Amino acid sequence: MVIQIDSREHKWELARIQRQLTAAGCKTIISKLYVGDYQSLDNPRLVIDRKKDLLELCGNVCQQHERFQKELRRAMDAGIEIIILCEHGEEIKRLEDVYFWDNPRRKESPKATTGKSLYKSLMTIRNRYNVRFEFCSKDRTGERIMELLGNDKEKGQGMD
Repeated sequence: MVIQIDSREHKWELARIQRQLTAAGCKTIISKLYVGDYQSLDNPRLVIDRKKDLLELCGNVCQQHERFQKELRRAMDAGIEIIILCEHGEEIKRLEDVYFWDNPRRKESPKATTGKSLYKSLMTIRNRYNVRFEFCSKDRTGERIMELLGNDKEKGQGMD
């Protein structure tokens, strides 16, 4: 398998994930992607947009929603399916777990987004833009990217 990695991916994250992919026997190339962060050369109609945790995803959905929705629309118009892979860790295994997420920013600002509110927003995004949400820990990101881009839909659907 050859995976194309977006050249705008954060350098330290790119190095970590590239090491994981290479260790698993995957070849990588780095160049700019139209949307997302990772795609298999075998299927350019499926991409993964990686988020480092729920805080980043929450920021994209709540504070940067226009830019985020623009990218989702661009993908949809081009016939590209997006999987959002969130590296939040072991406590978030599927989309429904987001509902119970305790946003650490609520300690400083009670008006910060709740897990319940984020979950509702993600459900709307899923339904409106045909986006899949998947979750993993940082030590499994390379493996999950290979599974998801290899069209292994039996493993970790994340959406019931």
